[in-house]
Amino acid sequence: MSANEPIALNRDCVAIEIPSGIPQKLPAGSTVRISQNLGSSYTITSDRGYMYRIDGKDADAMGLTPVAGAPVAETLTEPFSEKMVWSQLKTIFDPEIPVNVADLGLIYECAISPLESGGNKIDIKMSMTAPGCGMGNVLKADVENKLGKLPDVKEVHVEIVFDPPWNISRMSQAAKLQLGLDLD
Repeated sequence: MSANEPIALNRDCVAIEIPSGIPQKLPAGSTVRISQNLGSSYTITSDRGYMYRIDGKDADAMGLTPVAGAPVAETLTEPFSEKMVWSQLKTIFDPEIPVNVADLGLIYECAISPLESGGNKIDIKMSMTAPGCGMGNVLKADVENKLGKLPDVKEVHVEIVFDPPWNISRMSQAAKLQLGLDLD
């Protein structure tokens, strides 16, 4: 199957409408095109021009092998570290922009603290590229899920913030180059 080739869904499939973040049921037989496949989800466009995010576990609806998500804790042999947290954040992608949330500059703060009962707590403050973005809760859940699978992590708390407002100056140089925004 080549990129952007029309695909008829072979079963009903739940998808998240972009940018509203509202779950929708796409019926079997709907024609879609994959516009982005990064991390453990697909960004697709319907034959009516709407964008949706389909979770990797539902890839079979498009005739693809389901993806349960990137393996995390099972394959890590190194001890827990902040570097490990940032590596995981780089596996979470904005559904509209082919850049991960770390390089996009959406992570404003990452605080790791030990818990008295053992293990670690991670507090993340993150933003969206636009205050009205409905995908905030979806990306928040992605961060909580992926970081919660790291070894020795017992709690993850993600807060969506908009102060200061996000702008492209927060993006890494690599992300700017990838998107053709190298304005320096």
